[in-house]
Amino acid sequence: MRKKILGALLAILMLFSTVSLTGCSRQSANADSWSTIQKRKTVIVGLDDSFVPMGFRAKSGQLKGFDIDLARAVFKKYNIKVDFQTIDWSMNATELRNHTIDLIWNGYTITPQRKKVVRFSAPYLENKQILVTMKKDKINSFAGMKGKVLGVQTGSSGYSSLEAEPNLLKNYIKNQTPVLYSTFNDAFIDLNANRIQGLLIDRVYANYYIDHQSNRADYQVTQGKFASEDFAVGMRKSDKTLQRKINQAMKELYRDGTMKKISYKWFGEDDTIPQK
Repeated sequence: MRKKILGALLAILMLFSTVSLTGCSRQSANADSWSTIQKRKTVIVGLDDSFVPMGFRAKSGQLKGFDIDLARAVFKKYNIKVDFQTIDWSMNATELRNHTIDLIWNGYTITPQRKKVVRFSAPYLENKQILVTMKKDKINSFAGMKGKVLGVQTGSSGYSSLEAEPNLLKNYIKNQTPVLYSTFNDAFIDLNANRIQGLLIDRVYANYYIDHQSNRADYQVTQGKFASEDFAVGMRKSDKTLQRKINQAMKELYRDGTMKKISYKWFGEDDTIPQK
């Protein structure tokens, strides 16, 4: 009898322990993480490390890019180190929700769909989706892609735009279905090899990539009717303080000319959005 009572008491204690831990876990998942970031003096940024010139790994293995410089400048103001973590870009919101990362910061476009699950900073850079083809194929418009194969990155804003407004481009391409790539580097390899005839891509990436190719004169860039986009920093919905701190730091960096300086370093012009 005594053993039965003891066993029942242990079962009850384990049940209360599980409920308590679950409650703490939920509270932690929904908490504002600024105080935690301050205590550990590190913020974890998730990125696709092949997205030039926003955040990419150079031949030396070192991370470079506009967003790398800007993130470090923002958190330098709070004496916080930035730890960049390479992630599967199509899983960025999941990584954020699971607390694997604190921020999505790598040419991350504000979209209505993303706003449902992510809190955004103020926008800091304007972007646009463009079509890159080879000049020899003489494709000078979106309609010129009729029956041809289009490439696009999985989970990218380009893919979202393609799906949201199919009449602009998707309905022209072969089988009305694009070839999906994990990185734009792989897509450019296939474009050069004529395995695809077009690539829907962020303007900032395309311009930088093409400018650094020996055969840059072989590429054709076509502007379509997709609306312009704004890059911003993505964070958990609960991170109101983190959002405020990032916005405040970017205002200061804009006013003192740091953002302009970083933009000229990577784009040769000032493409930043005024921080008000």
